[in-house]
Amino acid sequence: MRIRLTWGMSPDLPQHACIVRSRPATRRGGALLAVLWLAAALSAIAFSLAETVRGEAERAGTALDGARAYYLATGAIERTLLYMQWGGGGAAPGQLPRYWAPWMNRLALSFPTGEAMVEIIPESSKLNLNSAPPEALLLLLLALGAEPGRAEEITAAIVDWRSPGLRVGLTPFDHYYLSRSPSFRSRHASFEEVEELLLVRGMTPELFHGTYERDVQGRLVPRGGLKDCVSIFGTTRRFNVNTAHPALLAAAGLSPEMVRAIVETRAVQPFRTAEQLASFGPAAARLGIGGDSTYTLRATARPRTLDGKPSDVRRTVAATFKLVPSGDRPHTILRWQDSAWAQ
Repeated sequence: MRIRLTWGMSPDLPQHACIVRSRPATRRGGALLAVLWLAAALSAIAFSLAETVRGEAERAGTALDGARAYYLATGAIERTLLYMQWGGGGAAPGQLPRYWAPWMNRLALSFPTGEAMVEIIPESSKLNLNSAPPEALLLLLLALGAEPGRAEEITAAIVDWRSPGLRVGLTPFDHYYLSRSPSFRSRHASFEEVEELLLVRGMTPELFHGTYERDVQGRLVPRGGLKDCVSIFGTTRRFNVNTAHPALLAAAGLSPEMVRAIVETRAVQPFRTAEQLASFGPAAARLGIGGDSTYTLRATARPRTLDGKPSDVRRTVAATFKLVPSGDRPHTILRWQDSAWAQ
């Protein structure tokens, strides 16, 4: 109870006497404050729940688009395999092929649920890692920007790695590998995967994978690495002019002006005939058009959303295969990558 004091006149009390009156206290202010705090807490909980639901919905949508992009890229590779088997499709001489020609290095494919771009990379556009002479490996490393001392060390390590271990005792490279943690020994056999180069002495991730550098306009542009120039299925004679890396063209003996001319020309339109290569003089003997029988297909797909707009999600899938002219299966998959890098 709260006591309230008032002043007033009473016939039984003297003037200005204090009369005490009492009445029950109200708690309206405290109840209102409690309701406001409860409403604020419920609002915070509702806001947090809404953010969680929205985030989970976006993640689920991204995962769905990623799965759709994966199957689109896989379908693009399978369709390209069919196009390569069908070839020109009966096109007349001088006309564009209906499906594919050896000089084509990419295909743009459209599907009801999205678009895909397929890069066709003959393995003949890369240097054979197991049979390339040491001087070719050294020139390639120098063209990729490796320091001379490091390039010589890596070249010697590659030769040691692929050379049979018939000698008695360990090589200096074996001693180095055994001192690492974890320790290992050189295979002393042919490379089975290009990624084994990451284990050889002197190799760096930047030299293997490539890095980014600024062009004359200050923009960052990718600079390829050794993995873009060598392959266990590659060649040592003629390199595909439409897909060979500029560093490999330079290592093959082409001048910087020739390399620049090739890159600028094929960016507009690929080389189609051997006559177009005659302008490069004797260096044209190291160049060819098309591949042998082993190719790498790299498909980058982008699905469409429900409103028909292209999704922000892209997925790249790659496959290395060998064409088999005769047999039950027209091709054999040698390597499959569910997640590949594409520029």
